[in-house]
Amino acid sequence: MLRSRTVPRRGWSLEFVMWVFTRVSGAVMLIAGLLAMAGALWLGARTQMDLATLMRWTFFPNPNHVINSNIPDVNLGWVGAFWQVLQTLIIFFGVTHGFNGLRVVIEDYVSSIAIQRVLRALLLVLWIAVMAIAFYIVFTS
Repeated sequence: MLRSRTVPRRGWSLEFVMWVFTRVSGAVMLIAGLLAMAGALWLGARTQMDLATLMRWTFFPNPNHVINSNIPDVNLGWVGAFWQVLQTLIIFFGVTHGFNGLRVVIEDYVSSIAIQRVLRALLLVLWIAVMAIAFYIVFTS
């Protein structure tokens, strides 16, 4: 059963900060995706890979994604700090954006404060685990 929320206090609260973060993270993910697509096109993707490979590379730039394309040397421009920064931005903002949405759903639909705290703690542990695994994959592939 849905319950009504109390009106938050004025000023900087967690609720306000996360509301702002949700808007900013959506914009950052779009910008990072466009930058990644522009970077891939600049490196020659427009002539060396099809659209599906380009989109896969844009959001998950891993040299193994383009290994079967016509690119002569995959490691020549397709791996580096630019792609790692973009991957890190997309992963951080995307995962945090999604987990914040789960937090809001928990607060909306779970009426017991004790269960809310347990679920929020579980979300935090899952968020840390997902971020650690994702960053490990980004910086070791």
